[in-house]
Amino acid sequence: METNKLIFSNRYKFEIGSNIFINVPVILRYEDIDLISVIKETELEYTTKIPIFHSDGTHLAYAKGNRLYTTPDGDKAGLEIKTYPSLWVGKMDGKTIFEIKQKAPDFFKTTAELYTNDGFFVKCLDNPSPVLINTNGDSLRIGGIVMSGNTFTNCKTGVWIRKNGSVGIG
Repeated sequence: METNKLIFSNRYKFEIGSNIFINVPVILRYEDIDLISVIKETELEYTTKIPIFHSDGTHLAYAKGNRLYTTPDGDKAGLEIKTYPSLWVGKMDGKTIFEIKQKAPDFFKTTAELYTNDGFFVKCLDNPSPVLINTNGDSLRIGGIVMSGNTFTNCKTGVWIRKNGSVGIG
């Protein structure tokens, strides 16, 4: 029996609020905008990509993995990206609008108060509050739905939120 085999896999897995998404290219979608998507970074590595919009719909920046990048419109709007040890911060008009905290080389935590391209407010925090998305480490809360310990496998979109309040799962 041969025990020293190297096995390559194109499968990827991300965990958000104790919910696991395996081979799900769009983890969270609002209307037709991918709010959390999975992109291929290198031949064997995958990461998340999150667009960052202003309340007027301007695409200011995006988070790719544990880094923040401004767009040309973000530069024009005055968005600043500050980097500190294990922390990336997006600031506009002196207010923090996005943070990425890196706890380990392959683990990062994101907190944000964001808008979609049509002004719909999205908030992601570590403490319970009546927000659209709430991650506290053990569950994902979207509107009135609390999801914990679920596994989504091989679906095009994990969670799809509509402006009218309806939510599609898987």
